[in-house]
Formats: sequence, C-alpha cells, structure tokens
Amino acid sequence: MSLPFSVLDLAPVVSGATSGDALRNTLDLARRTEALGFHRYWLAEHHTMPGIASSATSVLIGQVAAATSRIRVGSGGVMLPNHAPMVVAEQFGTLEALFPGRIDLGLGRAPGTDQATARALRRSPEALSVDDFPEQVIELRGYFAEDSTVTPAAGNEPPVWLLGSSGYSARLAGLLGLPFAFAHHFSAENTLPALALYRDSFRPGMLDAPYSMIGVSVTAAESDERARELAAPQALAFLRLRTGRPGKLPTPEETAAHPYTPLERQMIDARLADQVMGGPETVKRQMDALVEKTGVDEVMVTTQVFDHADRIRSYEILAGLYGLKAEEAPATGA
Repeated sequence: MSLPFSVLDLAPVVSGATSGDALRNTLDLARRTEALGFHRYWLAEHHTMPGIASSATSVLIGQVAAATSRIRVGSGGVMLPNHAPMVVAEQFGTLEALFPGRIDLGLGRAPGTDQATARALRRSPEALSVDDFPEQVIELRGYFAEDSTVTPAAGNEPPVWLLGSSGYSARLAGLLGLPFAFAHHFSAENTLPALALYRDSFRPGMLDAPYSMIGVSVTAAESDERARELAAPQALAFLRLRTGRPGKLPTPEETAAHPYTPLERQMIDARLADQVMGGPETVKRQMDALVEKTGVDEVMVTTQVFDHADRIRSYEILAGLYGLKAEEAPATGA
C-alpha cells in the first residue's frame, strides 16, 4: 500500500498534566512523525473541553510548522461558523506566506462545542446557524484571490478541504471540486455513504478529480491485549463526553477502577469496535481491509493514549508496517 498516512492531533491533556504539557507533546509528536514519513499534521478546533488543548488552532499550526521542516501542517479543522471568513483568510494567508506549500485549511460546519460556547465565540445569537456554510466557504476563498485587498491572504491560498461526518459537506466538497476528509473515527456508520456521495457529486474545481481521506482512530502496540489496555482511557473519556461529563484523559488506573454499568460497557465496546487496534499483524489486517473497503486516497490517524511514549510508539509501528520514509514522502498533495 503506497497511499500517504497523516496525523490528526487534538493535543490531549491527560490527568495530572497541564495544557502546557499537552502542547509541548504536540510539538514533539510533530517532529517525530515528520521523521517517520507521515505526510500531514492536522490540529482540531474544540472549545471548553478540559482534555483538548488545540482550541487556538491557527496559533498552534504556526508553532508546529515552525518546529518542523517538511510535513504539511493544517486544520482538521477550523469550524468556520465560529469565525468571520475574512479573519480565517488573514490567519491562513499569513501561515501560507510564512510556510509556502506546507499549509492546509480544513473547514468544518459544526461548532465544535456547546451552544453557550458557540454564542460566546460568535457574539451574536443570529450567527449560530450553519445554514450559510456554503456561502461562507465561497466568501473565504474569495479573499485569497490575487486581486483581493485582504493582505496577506491575497495570492496565498492554501489547499482548502471540507471536513464532515455526514453527507452535507461530502456533497458540497464534490460540487465545489475540493478535497474531502471524513471523520470515520466517530461516525463510522456514515463513512461509505458519504464517500459515495462525494464522488458522485464531484465537479472539477480546485481539483480535477476527487481526493478523499478518512480520519481513523488507531492504537498500535506490541500485542492485541496491550493495545486494548492503551485504548481503554480514551474510550472512558469518550463515554464521559457523551454523558455530559467531559474531562482530561484518565489514567489507566482510573479507567480500570471505573464502575462500568452494562450500558456503559456496551457503549465502550461499540466505540472500540470502530477503531484499528492491536498488535502489528492485527493493525495491518484491519487497516488494509478499511482502505480497500473505502477506496480512499489517504488515511489520517489519531491516537489517544495516556502515555506520550506509547502514542509515539503507536505511530512508529504504523510507519514500520507501511514502510513510511521521510525522504520519500510526497512533498505535495491535495
């Protein structure tokens, strides 16, 4: 398999640690995955979540790009309804001017938070609708035109991606001729329909042909049993988020001691079932099957484990399985 592999990072804040610790780990992981041959390093916008430190996404992208030299760096994504399109254009035009050919602008239409926080971000109840997302995307791209008066956006448009977990952004990405990234890691049941809709809707635009990527949760370890142990804390963190109790990524000890109800066990088993998880042979078999089933052009991997060294090791195992090499990794792409 020769398709590119990339990284999605939420800058996880683990129990007993600080946001500063999480952000320093992000810079370290970016350097290490660049050396391993991963193609992109994307950061996700979430707000008011104690376990996620990547909320100031454009600021962190600049830090990661400055700390690396080859890997593409971008947003997975910027939640466009939270921001004035012109401000996003200025931010990413600045990034593209500083790091030409290395920046990606991934856009989402969800708030990435609760309604109260969305209202605080947007400053007006009238701005809470996402119905004008297509118009926002078109407005944003217009600021990057060569004849735009918006500096430094003018002439510095990075590749624009649409992100989604349903069919809405899939269809829009196809109609606008943009690359599309689907959140398989938390909406696996919608993956195949959304990818089919994207390909069926595609019209040449920024791209001449469709280019699709899926985000996949991967936990690779030395054995299947060890991988399941490492994945357990993020499954508990997801459970707490779904039940309105978001927090930092729990310790393995806290995870083991949690008094799971039968329903909670069922929710966690369902969560883990959609992941690529196991020892090297299991990960290779599951990943190959997923890529064959989806027909995607690229895979973006997110790994949420408690210990930073275990997270690095997971990416090392994946890179070894697919022969990634920094000097041979694609320098350009969708």
